[in-house]
Amino acid sequence: MSVEYAIIVKNKTRLESLIERFNTRAQARFYIESMGGSFEDYEAEHEIFHSSLLHIQTQLSQVIKHKTVERKYVPSFLFSDNQFIVVVGQDGLVADTAKYSRGIPIVAVNPDVERYDGVLLPFNVHNFRDGAESVISGRFNSRTVPFAEAKLNDGQRLLALNDIFIGASSHISARYKITFNDATEEHSSSGIIVSTAAGSTGWLSSIFNMAYGVSSMFTEDLQPSSIELDSSELLFAVREPFKSRRTQVDICTGIIEQRNELIVESLMPAYGVIFSDGIESDFLKFNSGYIARIGVAHETACLVQNPI
Repeated sequence: MSVEYAIIVKNKTRLESLIERFNTRAQARFYIESMGGSFEDYEAEHEIFHSSLLHIQTQLSQVIKHKTVERKYVPSFLFSDNQFIVVVGQDGLVADTAKYSRGIPIVAVNPDVERYDGVLLPFNVHNFRDGAESVISGRFNSRTVPFAEAKLNDGQRLLALNDIFIGASSHISARYKITFNDATEEHSSSGIIVSTAAGSTGWLSSIFNMAYGVSSMFTEDLQPSSIELDSSELLFAVREPFKSRRTQVDICTGIIEQRNELIVESLMPAYGVIFSDGIESDFLKFNSGYIARIGVAHETACLVQNPI
């Protein structure tokens, strides 16, 4: 099927969110500056983003019809096979959009290369049209990225391009029973992070950084190790596990492959949650009675790379 439409996905800037919260730009400025912050940084980020967005919209208009969709509408938007997606924003927006993309090509554009790292953003405002035109012609390089999935025993399901969090919605300890590779134990911790290869430079890396920082106080010759996962592997890490008469700490990390899975049974009467890719508002309740099976999903995302 030929490509007939481009869907641009964007999110609000920090300035737009502030104005939405405080009603006017002047009131937003007063709040930030009264707290000792610099409002100019919010304004600069906003102007650069919208300048980039306008450039992208103008360039796309010359080669294909397009529509712009706000991030909050993406979960209910029906993507079709005759479309491709142009994500304009940070890495997290790519991850969040990919879960609902149904495998159609995604051209991810970094609108502000001086501000955003852009691990998942191979294009910028100057070369994104090459990526878009390669998709339109049907001759493009792409990176196939698998998802992690959490499946509950009531049939609910959640996908993640980067990572899944399993734990409590507040700063109380998460209580659960964990099973991996035929071993089971009860935990009290700050929750579990399950990361894909794509997400290993994000939240998961901060856990390893913390472990390295603490361990290096006691072992001088310890060297930080890089996290290298195959594209079809997941790595889980338990955050701050607490050992007691009831809780153990032997199952703290492991590699999840196609042939195995991580099973977590909630022991929390309330406040248990599972969310993905840092989007806390899009979550599954994970209270007592729920059992989650975490593994590699059969769906994949298609991230467009440099054109052939």
